[in-house]
Amino acid sequence: MIRAIMPFAILAVLSTPAARAAPVDVALVLAVDVSESVDAGEYQLQHEGIARAFESPAVVAAIGAGPHGAIDATVIEWSDRDKQVVTVDWTRIGDAKTAAAFAAAVRASPRSSHGLTAIGDALLAAAAAFKREKDVPDHRVIDVSGDGMANIGPKPDTVRDALVAQGITINGLAILKTEPWLDDYYSRDVIGGDHSFLLKVEDFQSFATAIQQKLLGEIAARPIPDRAALLQMQ
Repeated sequence: MIRAIMPFAILAVLSTPAARAAPVDVALVLAVDVSESVDAGEYQLQHEGIARAFESPAVVAAIGAGPHGAIDATVIEWSDRDKQVVTVDWTRIGDAKTAAAFAAAVRASPRSSHGLTAIGDALLAAAAAFKREKDVPDHRVIDVSGDGMANIGPKPDTVRDALVAQGITINGLAILKTEPWLDDYYSRDVIGGDHSFLLKVEDFQSFATAIQQKLLGEIAARPIPDRAALLQMQ
């Protein structure tokens, strides 16, 4: 029975036209820290913060105001060297309905891992995601959030420099709860590329506000007066 069905299944796949690539303003990888230092409550604050940001009328309006009126976004959770998981795959977002669907997918995804903090590997996984992107983005942006310095894996600054050379922008959101100096580390070793910027928050309670502000900057691709400037979110 299986052998009889397989040729027809293969023929159906081969005869299905591939989705046509379309231009989008930004292809955005949200790379979210789920290492051991992030407890269940803090994870939920990150999770819910991302969902709420895409439900924000301001974010939806910013997406619609772009030259192409659409972005593509995906979520990757990361921790240890072998733990980078796509929890929400590439989704085209162009209006409130598609933004709400993306938010719902974020809420529906379970936590993927715990482990050490391999920022370099997270950046590599985020860059690899662009190879699966079917649309044609004007900008490619990695939005990496985390609460600690890398303690395993390739050096983030080495990976960062290689990705920036490919035209990828890396922005950061540093959560200072356990490492108050993390903003300096992210500014020096993680972020880079055209119009890159860093936001810092004191704790996970401020994450939702910060990620919304960060998305607004990334979607609009607005230049930041001082690329290394830190915006304190209260």
